[in-house]
Amino acid sequence: MGQQSIQSKAINTIKFVSVDGVQTANSGHPGLPMGNAGVAYAVFMKCLKFNPKNPKWFNRDRFILSGGHGSMLAYTMLHLTGYEISLEDLKSFRQWGSITPGHPEYGMTPGIEVTTGPLGQGFANGVGMAIAESHLAAEFNRPGHEIVDHYVYAIVTDGDLMEGISSEAASLAGHLKLGKLVYFYDDNRISIDGPTDLAFTEDRAARFDAYGWHVSHVQDPYDIDGLVEAVDVAKADPRPSIIFVRTMIGHGLPTVAGTSDAHGSPPGWDEIEQAKKNAGWPIEPRFYIPDDIRQHFLTRGAFGRDLEQEWNQRFEAYRAAYPDLAAEFERRVKGELPQDWQAAVPNFAPDAKGMATRSASGKALNALAKVLPELMGGSADLEPSNKTWINNEVDFQVGTREGRNMHFGVREHAMGAIVNGMAVHGGLIAYGGTFLVFSDYMRGAVRLSALSEYPSIWVFTHDSVGLGEDGPTHQPIEHVTSLRLIPGLVTIRPSDANETAQAWRFAIGHNGPVALVLTRQNTSIIDREVYASAEELLKGAYVLADFGEKDPELILMASGSEVDLVLKAGESLAAEGVNLRVVSFPSWELFARQDKAYRADVLPPTVKLRLAVEAGTTLGWERWVGDQGKVIGIDQFGASAPGEIVMAEYGLTVAKVLDEALTLLRSANLADQDPV
Repeated sequence: MGQQSIQSKAINTIKFVSVDGVQTANSGHPGLPMGNAGVAYAVFMKCLKFNPKNPKWFNRDRFILSGGHGSMLAYTMLHLTGYEISLEDLKSFRQWGSITPGHPEYGMTPGIEVTTGPLGQGFANGVGMAIAESHLAAEFNRPGHEIVDHYVYAIVTDGDLMEGISSEAASLAGHLKLGKLVYFYDDNRISIDGPTDLAFTEDRAARFDAYGWHVSHVQDPYDIDGLVEAVDVAKADPRPSIIFVRTMIGHGLPTVAGTSDAHGSPPGWDEIEQAKKNAGWPIEPRFYIPDDIRQHFLTRGAFGRDLEQEWNQRFEAYRAAYPDLAAEFERRVKGELPQDWQAAVPNFAPDAKGMATRSASGKALNALAKVLPELMGGSADLEPSNKTWINNEVDFQVGTREGRNMHFGVREHAMGAIVNGMAVHGGLIAYGGTFLVFSDYMRGAVRLSALSEYPSIWVFTHDSVGLGEDGPTHQPIEHVTSLRLIPGLVTIRPSDANETAQAWRFAIGHNGPVALVLTRQNTSIIDREVYASAEELLKGAYVLADFGEKDPELILMASGSEVDLVLKAGESLAAEGVNLRVVSFPSWELFARQDKAYRADVLPPTVKLRLAVEAGTTLGWERWVGDQGKVIGIDQFGASAPGEIVMAEYGLTVAKVLDEALTLLRSANLADQDPV
């Protein structure tokens, strides 16, 4: 059988295994796999550098199916090329407990590089991966020893390109000339509603040309030589590349190909059987893989194993020439932290004047950056406000790939997905910063970081109405609670500089995403020789102080800047003879992870009088204050005025805390007289 016949037979295998999987599940998207079978063949069999027996080989090329709804295409390719995905796994597509979910999920399926499905996320993740590759290559490669040298391939769709996140990410990628990006655009011109010209008539090629991308076209998605030639040309261009491939959605399905009906509904067995007849393909058995085609696909896996073995040999030569660099590279790739790195966590002397926690964050970041060269990130054009700059380091630009400071531009959503790509690539600890109120703009990326357990660090400053004059458009109200609602995301709102330093300590060592929520305004630096150690932050909530000689009759608790309020109120109440406890509560998630005994020790069930204070919505605090407790918060939008005035007008004052505490005490008949 000639090479062309082998290719045609292999492409039919991809198409029909994929569509059998969708129909067996009676759920899924057949259109993309059948329309892109030729592209997938070209990428996996002619371009992609990978070893299915070691999916985490560091110098592999990365493949992203940004149109994650076509996930059956990815699973089929991974199975055929030898990854640990069985035929039974394909038959269990979209079923409970399977490793082949409806959209690709990082960490669940071998060979899946990132979680995709929300359109545009994979597009931007790839930009982050290319940034990481470029930075690490500049940091570790030496003449004759290019140990970091890999590409990021992706299939992107009309839907990806319609989403604004892709525009943001493409603009930055073009500016940075990320030449290791090679994207195939599934130009089928069909979306769920119908033809894309219902709402999408711009000149996409001109758009990417304007972004600074290399743009090319392949009219026949089954012209494998043409696709490979387009890749070769793309790889020779210093710019990121997008290859427009004129595909047909659901190609081969006799009545629905080329229509929106092929997008997201199983076509039915009758339709599939006729498609197989038309292609001269056996109707039975389903999931049919001819023996010669199986062996054909597995040859690529064997080739990949040889590539890794060759790379290992080159790395040993690199180790001999540059032993210190090789040791550092291996540490970074393994995700290990340097010995005694925690000694770099700064300690701040007590100071009533205080320091904004955003400023403390900047100092902690810089202290840690000295011992963690893998720490890299930036902000969405807010570095002077977010304090995300690493001092004495250059920024990452075309001529300074070694730079650790990122200028993401005013592109919050793309920044989030790019940071995720950097984090999951390996070799870096990635962070991104913006104002807390703009976490809304990047919520899709933050949510995926939690779902996928990417170790991304989110730096959200200007965390309350305390930011002042910018007014309600920039004053977050519901945002901290909104972040707390995301499963798997650890949200930390530290009270002072030392808690902030400990929050960074946790974030660096945590294998998952962390949101640091920080103030614009100063907060007092608590005297830790008098009150509990800031290291207790790692438990989420802790007893900052007990006042009085008896068990507490009242608990005051707060997060962030409001801890200062409850501590001062507690001191005043204690001076008048009230037995009470003050609890610093920086992280609900960390506290909830503690055992029941610890939680009961901090918040004894017998103490029913509890008052929580937070400069944001009160929703959720009822979990911690109980039926007889109260919450001081803000359940309306803010106002434009100096920060201290806004805080006072919304009741975030020591006087208000005292008043509410006394009301609680009186209601329980625990105060014989007004102690103030």
